[in-house]
Amino acid sequence: MSATLTIATSDAYDRCEAITKAQAANFYYGIRLLARERRRAMCAAYAFARRIDDIGDGELAHERKLALLEEAAGQLAELERTGVSPEPSDAVLVALADTHTRFSLPAGAMGELIDGVRMDVEGVSYERFEELVLYCRCVAGAIGRVCLAIFATRRGGAAESDRAQVESLADDLGVALQLTNILRDVREDAENGRIYLPGEDLRRFGVAVELDGAGAMERSAGKLAALAAEQGDSLTELVRFEAERAEQWFERGLLLVPQLDRRSAACVSAMAGIYHRLLERIEADPAAALRSRTSLSGSEKVRVALRSITGRGA
Repeated sequence: MSATLTIATSDAYDRCEAITKAQAANFYYGIRLLARERRRAMCAAYAFARRIDDIGDGELAHERKLALLEEAAGQLAELERTGVSPEPSDAVLVALADTHTRFSLPAGAMGELIDGVRMDVEGVSYERFEELVLYCRCVAGAIGRVCLAIFATRRGGAAESDRAQVESLADDLGVALQLTNILRDVREDAENGRIYLPGEDLRRFGVAVELDGAGAMERSAGKLAALAAEQGDSLTELVRFEAERAEQWFERGLLLVPQLDRRSAACVSAMAGIYHRLLERIEADPAAALRSRTSLSGSEKVRVALRSITGRGA
């Protein structure tokens, strides 16, 4: 019988950092500003979150996706219970287990991410904005609370005296980031059979979208482009309306920044600043966001990160 391969914790963190650097196109600009121990912990959390997202966004059959999510949920539960990776050869789980122990990550938060991705796989749609916010809290707000456990807070700030308030701000910022993701990816998601915009808002702006029995948009490449051509003004106004809503969540969530120490504040300002810049671009030209995925150049991201270091805000 061959012995089970065990990966060293330092090597596991190296692997997670490589995953984050390669795949976290926006977040790594902020993560790299943290001190080494906190940076590596953030990379472990990101690598696990990325694994869950990839299951939901992949090409596997519906039932296989659900089975993999259930397996990940079981591994996470055991990791949180024991503080040890259930798979000693799995770099992501080994690093996450060490991070969970070192930083006392909130139990159940990563599980909420799995719940949110399960909703994606099941094709859940949202009738009211409040329902969409609950989804955003699952997939992004919970990650915000994980990040808060890793960040260092400002000595003497509200973060030391009112933890619940600060966690609420982290949750609000997570919602802002996820709403921006939804607007950035609205065309791509629609072409892949998903629509996140609330049904009541679609009707309010007179946007006619055919939904199947599971609530997801009928799969058809280019469907949103055709819809934009037919109902251009209505659809662009809907996107602008949702962008203005996301701005309100940013306004609240960014109140978290002054509660963090210098490096953690710079990290949050950089990550949030990049997404806020994306949102501003979408709000200024919703029609362009419907034609193609909105993005920032590498130089723009660097400028946002530099502003965060100098304390000039997101």
